[in-house]
Amino acid sequence: MPLNIDWQQILLHLLNFTVLFAILYFLLYKPVKKFMDQRVEYFKKMDEESKEKLAESEKAKEAYEQKLAMAEEEIREKKKQAEAKIREAGDAKLRQAQDQAEKIIADAHKDIEEDRERMLREAKSQITDMVVNAAEKLVDQSTTSQAFDSFLDAAERGEADE
Repeated sequence: MPLNIDWQQILLHLLNFTVLFAILYFLLYKPVKKFMDQRVEYFKKMDEESKEKLAESEKAKEAYEQKLAMAEEEIREKKKQAEAKIREAGDAKLRQAQDQAEKIIADAHKDIEEDRERMLREAKSQITDMVVNAAEKLVDQSTTSQAFDSFLDAAERGEADE
C-alpha cells in the first residue's frame, strides 16, 4: 500500500456517506422539499383566489358605479318632475287666487252698484215725499194760485240747494 492509503476504509467511508446521504435525503430533504412545494402551491392557490376575488370585486364595483349613475339620473329626472309638479301647482293656485280676486272685485262692484241704485231710489222716494208734503202744506195754507207760486218757489230753492 503505497502512501498508506487504505482503499477499504475509503470505500467504507464512501458507503457510510452514501447511506447517510440517502437517509438524510429520505428523512429530511424529501419531506422538507415536499412541505415547501406544498407551501408554494398553497400560496399560488391563495394568490389565484385573491386575483379572482379582486376581479369579481372590480366587476361588482363597476356594476355598482353603473347603478349609482343610473340612480343619480333617476333622481335628477324625479327632481325635474317634482319641480314641474310644484310649478303646475303654484300656477294653479295663482290662477285660483286670481279668479277669486276677480270674483271678489266683481261682487264688490255689483254690491256697490246695488247700493247706489238703492240710494238713488231712496233719495227719489224721499224727494217725492218732500215735494208732496210741501205741496200739501202749500195747498192748505194758501189759495191755489198762491200755492202754485209757492210750489214753484220751493222747487227753485230745492234746485239751488242741490
